[in-house]
Amino acid sequence: MHLTFLHQSTQERRELILNGSIWRSVIFLSIPSLMLGVVQSLMPLMDGLFVNNIAGTLVASAVTFSEPVINMMTALAQGLSVAAMAIIGQLNGRGDFAQSKRTSTQIVVAGSALGCLSAPLLVGVGAIISSSVNAQISHNVFLYLSLYAFVLPFSFMESIYNGIKNANGQPEAPFIRMIIMLMLKIAFNVIFIYWFRLGIVGCALSSLLANFSVTLWMFHELFMKEGPDRLELKGFGFDPEILRQLARIGAPAMLNSFLLNLGFYLINSETQKYGPVVLNGQGIAGNISAVCFNLPGAFSAAATTMVSMNVGAGKPAKAKRSCIYACLVSAITAVSVIAVVVPLSSRLTVLFTRQADVLEIANRALHIYTYSVVGFGLCMTIQGAFIGLGKTRVPLMLGILRIWLFRYIFILATEHYLKFYAVFWGNLFSNYAAALLAVGLILRVKWVSTIPARELGASPGS
Repeated sequence: MHLTFLHQSTQERRELILNGSIWRSVIFLSIPSLMLGVVQSLMPLMDGLFVNNIAGTLVASAVTFSEPVINMMTALAQGLSVAAMAIIGQLNGRGDFAQSKRTSTQIVVAGSALGCLSAPLLVGVGAIISSSVNAQISHNVFLYLSLYAFVLPFSFMESIYNGIKNANGQPEAPFIRMIIMLMLKIAFNVIFIYWFRLGIVGCALSSLLANFSVTLWMFHELFMKEGPDRLELKGFGFDPEILRQLARIGAPAMLNSFLLNLGFYLINSETQKYGPVVLNGQGIAGNISAVCFNLPGAFSAAATTMVSMNVGAGKPAKAKRSCIYACLVSAITAVSVIAVVVPLSSRLTVLFTRQADVLEIANRALHIYTYSVVGFGLCMTIQGAFIGLGKTRVPLMLGILRIWLFRYIFILATEHYLKFYAVFWGNLFSNYAAALLAVGLILRVKWVSTIPARELGASPGS
């Protein structure tokens, strides 16, 4: 493949996905998503390295505790992103590129508005939450959440951008965005955390400036760059039918993301009872294992794109085979990750801290987390296939069961015996239990779209 693929239009990508080899298409779409997963994981990893080594355990613990809270606030953006991948992907599969662009514009504007409305809400949530956490990290938690409120609108835009580009069969665009984001974050971390020693404030400032810069670049990509995929704001007005459709498809994904991160918050609440050392050890293991989880999980976006376009084009058999191939590649990737990371775990955690008690917890947690990546990758990839079919309620159910029943209830039931290690073992148990359930469900599914053609507002194209 020549580098000309970087300049391919949505229509050209559609032809590749619908008429090309499944293996080639899965790999072609997955490589950027795979690299995106690595870069995406490096974001908290780099933050963790700076915060742990320079700002200290208390600041690092506050950031770890705050992350699920922030992610709960971005659940709306995640829902819109999922809806974009399902609806726009199927429109592209049908060949209605004009309606695809109109829908994309509606999602971008709606998402930006919701991001601005969510910002003050995060400040209020931060005030409530910080009053009930460990006194050693309470102030830092409130400060970080309050400052991060300024980042929220940009985070919303980024999530929606990823959904649109993946639906267009252009996963390299989110990857390029994340590369830019990573470089900017490192640069600003050096300035604000290392040079100016601003601690938790520096961490928030680096996120704000990096996200603001990337959002300007994305706006240029979507609305100013010349090409067949350029979106138009001229004469814009909200379309009630498109918004209703977005709400119907996106609401389960929004609820899924919110409940997942609420579960993570409650799990962190259980962990923080054991003090900053345990919470920090968990955070270090989580930062490293995020790379491990994102690699096999990266095939979820490819599964969504392949399935949505093929069912939109009336090719159910190819949609099914695409899911199977994506699951196989995900499992192979996960096994490779285990083989590499487990032997190196102690050499990785020591990069974050030399504090012996923190290292002991981080090393044990990382081992357990890493062994669960096979189940996680299969579960995420199958969820991606369901999203491509428009069945967003299934990922909602799987997400609730994975975090709430299989993990949180497991932690509460075993905490008396395992103490804080129940959190780590709960991760392993929940990912494999959810994977088994997901496999059982996908084997019974009908490979047809659940989004009626009349709702797509399209007629099959060429």
